[in-house]
Amino acid sequence: MKKVSLLILIFTIVYSCDKASISNQGEGISLEGQEEWLISRREIKDGGSGKDGIPSIDNPIFISDPVGLEDDDLVVGIYFEGEAKAYPHYILDWHEVVNDVVGNDPIALSYCPLTGTAFAWGRASENPEDTFGVSGLLYNSNLLMYDRKTESLWSQLKLQCVNGDLVGERPTLFNVVETDWKTWKKLYPETLVLSEDTGFSRNYEVYPYGDYKTNDNYFLFLPAPHDRRLLNKKRVYAIIDEDKSKVYQFEDFIGGNAIIDTFNNKKYLIVGDEHILNSFELSQDNVGLTFEYELSGSGGFFKDSLGTVRSAFGDVISGNLGAYLAPANSVVSYWFAIGAFYPEPEIYQP
Repeated sequence: MKKVSLLILIFTIVYSCDKASISNQGEGISLEGQEEWLISRREIKDGGSGKDGIPSIDNPIFISDPVGLEDDDLVVGIYFEGEAKAYPHYILDWHEVVNDVVGNDPIALSYCPLTGTAFAWGRASENPEDTFGVSGLLYNSNLLMYDRKTESLWSQLKLQCVNGDLVGERPTLFNVVETDWKTWKKLYPETLVLSEDTGFSRNYEVYPYGDYKTNDNYFLFLPAPHDRRLLNKKRVYAIIDEDKSKVYQFEDFIGGNAIIDTFNNKKYLIVGDEHILNSFELSQDNVGLTFEYELSGSGGFFKDSLGTVRSAFGDVISGNLGAYLAPANSVVSYWFAIGAFYPEPEIYQP
């Protein structure tokens, strides 16, 4: 595991800035003059770093043999168009946004360390040069990104542009999973890994937020949450559908499990183990099928009752060519954050 430093927030903000790296670093994004907001402007908090003060990685370098990555280090993994990539948490903690290309598609991989949430979005336009950056602003303790073409603000966990020229638009989502490095490299031994050679001077051995991850009562830029059904900082897996969410706990999947569940009048398959979960929306083509978790060295993750073996992303590995499995909108998150954005979420009960 990476070392944890008892840094205070002021040090974090100052150390996150790099004036030589981004021309607009430190300048705030104005909240004035924009009449249409999809969130309460009063509830937006200034994180103190300024626009691009936490610098996105816009020219990422990837390697195949990471030396410092340990088995229990968390990574965000994506597999798309035959390409597997892993983004270590300990790098994302310092940068939050990686503007990248996977397959032939430009994406913005974002991670908010305060809510523990990661998504991969298509860029805000078809131009791969139109990147996302870190605004320095927070809503419900969660990252507000901005796109550099229009400077519209996007709420990461709300999955929507909340202010600016693109207000109301929703991003194209690319399916990602969050797991430990040991599990990811077993599933995708050919994976590329985001390098610590980011172009910025950072000590990636240091976690920049002190005991934030382990202190259940320590929050930044958020009043104490009220939903106490689970511990505030408990990592949960959540499916998001419109303005609702349903939460699944990793302990319900110890040793491997495949669950078919109904949420918001839709059927979902949730499959995985205590280290990795993914979910898929089931259609009429899947009616009557049963599913079984089965992690194999050939990239297989689960299989259905027809004998079709699929990957963690639902791709067919072997067997009968089963129906397409559409990935659900889902995320690993701290419990408090799901409740803040999707009040009174359901909790799966086995």
